[in-house]
Amino acid sequence: MQFADHVRAISSTQLDLVGVVDFPEHLAHRLRGFDEIITWYGTNRPDFRQAMSHVHQRCTFLNALPDSQPAVDFYSRQVGAPPGLIPRIQVKAAELRQTIVIHPFSGSPQKNWPLENYLALRLPTERADNRFESLLDLASWMSGANLYIGNDSGISHLAAAIGLPSVVLFGPTNPNVWAPRGKNVRILHHQPLYELPVETVLQAATLAAGETRDALRNFA
Repeated sequence: MQFADHVRAISSTQLDLVGVVDFPEHLAHRLRGFDEIITWYGTNRPDFRQAMSHVHQRCTFLNALPDSQPAVDFYSRQVGAPPGLIPRIQVKAAELRQTIVIHPFSGSPQKNWPLENYLALRLPTERADNRFESLLDLASWMSGANLYIGNDSGISHLAAAIGLPSVVLFGPTNPNVWAPRGKNVRILHHQPLYELPVETVLQAATLAAGETRDALRNFA
C-alpha cells in the first residue's frame, strides 16, 4: 500500500500558477473536493495563500524551509509528530543482488560529486536506465542492492527510508539539517565537494557494506 492515492509534480497541476494568473477552474473544482488542504508550498507568496483561501475554507499553510534543526524534526513538529523520527518506507523486497546503486545527481550541480570520481570507485554497479514508473518501483528495485552511494538528493532519502545501507556525500548544504536519517546511513561532508578524495568514499562504502550485509566479492 502506498502512502498516497496520487502523487503529481506541482507543474503538472498548475498550482505553480495560482496567484499569478486567474485560478484555473478545473483546479479549483479539484481542490474543493478535499476535506482539508495542508501545504508547504507558497510559504513566501501572499498571493498564493490568498487565492487558495478563497477556493477552500480549510487551508493550512506550513513553513517550507527549516532553520538549523534537522529537516525531519522540523516537518514532523509542524504536523504534531514527536522529534527523533526515522523515516521508513515499506517496500516489497527485491531479490538480493551483489551490486551497488549509485545516483550521481541532485537538484543542483554544486551538490554533485564529480562523475569521474564515481567512475573511479570501480564498484560493481548495475545500470537501471529509465524503467521505473514511480518512486515506489525505484525503491523496490533498490531494496535488492547491497549499498547505495549518492549526493544530497531526494533519492538518497529514499534509499535511507527503505533501510538500504547508504553513503551520502554533502558539500555546500548542511548535513545537520538535510542529511537522511537512518542507522545504516553514513554521511561524508567535504567542502568543496569535488575535493572529497575517492579513497575516502571507497573506504566508507567498504565499511558500510561490511557492517550491514555480507562483504561484497570483488568489491574494489
